[in-house]
Amino acid sequence: MNQTSRATRLAPLALIGVATVWGAAFVIMKDAIKAQPILDFLGTRFIIAAAVMVLARPSVLKKMRGPVLWQGIALGLLLGTAYYTQTVGLELTTAAIAGFITGMYVVLSPLLIWLFLRKRVAAKVWIAVAVATVGLAFISINPVGLRFEWPQLWLVVCALFFALHIVGLAKWSPGKDAYALTVVQLGIMGVGYMAWALVKGYQAPVGAAGWGAILFTAVFSTAVAFFVQTWAQGIMDSSRVAIFLTSETVFTALMAVAVGQEVLQGKTVIGGLLIVVAMLVVEWPSRKNRVEMPLETMPH
Repeated sequence: MNQTSRATRLAPLALIGVATVWGAAFVIMKDAIKAQPILDFLGTRFIIAAAVMVLARPSVLKKMRGPVLWQGIALGLLLGTAYYTQTVGLELTTAAIAGFITGMYVVLSPLLIWLFLRKRVAAKVWIAVAVATVGLAFISINPVGLRFEWPQLWLVVCALFFALHIVGLAKWSPGKDAYALTVVQLGIMGVGYMAWALVKGYQAPVGAAGWGAILFTAVFSTAVAFFVQTWAQGIMDSSRVAIFLTSETVFTALMAVAVGQEVLQGKTVIGGLLIVVAMLVVEWPSRKNRVEMPLETMPH
């Protein structure tokens, strides 16, 4: 097996690992963001994440120029906007509804890929998108009292910017230094959030639990996770990336149940199984894939 083939096989597993870490982060952050303002938390998280990556590989600073620099800044602004609008939306609606609407980036991503990149989206991807969306609804939505209100438009904007970030990575990450591109993204987000927090009056993390949450999310669910996502999108179709990342919702629910924050419900099990089915559908080898170069190895 050559290096390219090995990487394309590893990428889906790596993305599931990212979704697992993000799911754990939601559980770990639950108490931390009650004790520290969210912008202060995000600023500290992303500054530390960028610093850790630079300290681990100081030579990355020499590569942060030209297209890597300006594209990384653009991607960081997209991602930073997504996180901010998600935060506003979370304050105005329930976490369940927020999770579902945010997860709609799995629908928006292939639409935007077709619109901006003019790439045809395979039929099995659309099937997987539909199945994953139903799975998200099962996990996230309580049908009792369900209604859409205008503040939830913040979350629609959030989903749009997460999708735009995925499309941006699809366009710019192939052929680029994934490590340097990740550092620039995290750095611009950290500086932006921290500047905003300082203007409002910065509050540091509270106690060992607060710093523990910061360090876990900074190192594992930010530095490592976004590097893996940036790397994966350099070799893997973006619609498939979005579907794999929706498994974050499953891992969040499972870990919340494991630590006693939530009770396992039948609809959560059904939703999780549907998302697993969506991932299997999108990875199912087609006849076209057997006779032609796989989509994930084609130049984007």
